[in-house]
Amino acid sequence: MNLIDCHTHSTNSPDGNSSAEDMLKTAIKHKLSAYALTDHCEVNRWFSIEHYGAEPNEYDTYDFGADFEKSMKENTVLKEKYKDKINFLCGIELGQAPLDLGLADSIAADKRLDFVIGSIHQVVSYDDFAFIDYSKNDVDTLLKMYYDNMYSLCKWNKFDILGHITYPLRYIEGDKGIKVDMSKYEEIIRCCFRTLIGNGKGIEINTSGLRQAYGKAFPDLYWVKMFKEMGGEVLSLGSDAHCSEDLGKGISDGAEIALAAGFKYLCFFKERKPNFIKI
Repeated sequence: MNLIDCHTHSTNSPDGNSSAEDMLKTAIKHKLSAYALTDHCEVNRWFSIEHYGAEPNEYDTYDFGADFEKSMKENTVLKEKYKDKINFLCGIELGQAPLDLGLADSIAADKRLDFVIGSIHQVVSYDDFAFIDYSKNDVDTLLKMYYDNMYSLCKWNKFDILGHITYPLRYIEGDKGIKVDMSKYEEIIRCCFRTLIGNGKGIEINTSGLRQAYGKAFPDLYWVKMFKEMGGEVLSLGSDAHCSEDLGKGISDGAEIALAAGFKYLCFFKERKPNFIKI
């Protein structure tokens, strides 16, 4: 079985715990067919906290522009150093692109990038879904905003893979035990899928939920199968590891989900072009 891990973070992400080189060495040990480092790049916190006039708190970080540049420089060096040992991809996870499309355009156009994941971690006027107090906020309102933002992201179309499309469920269902009726959002998810498919873009099976309280991938088989049945062909796998110990975790399970949904090939991006490998 050919396996890839195309969603991981190093210490060039504020929440990463292993160096880029340690992550890369671990990927080599796992004999992955392709491996991507996709450090966080939050568009809405690209500049300093002073630039935004924001009040500091215990969880938000800023200056992602500096983190991005550090990641690009280090990954470019590592790509050359290990070019004969692994198919290493220089990527980013670009968060909240619809909040500043001009800035997102310039980031995504960086020629050093092989691969861009487009993600939504938070919506306007709210914290990241990880930090919201769900006892004081309406879940349906939040999820409607989330999927509206996701649809805007899909229409923007300057990324390669749409990241963890059921991300909020990690916290709403997994951590807080609040059951969500996802049928309410099926039509707009279908709109996202149609847009992705029409533009030759894809989704990922993010396996981090399998090692969390949520217990399922983001997304699970239902949505992956729907994407396939609608004509989707571009499918990636990512562990969302933030340390070398988690790199590759759940990836074989993710491949089984892909097979169950009818996929025979996985996709990774190199120089922003899709490459397909048989599972």
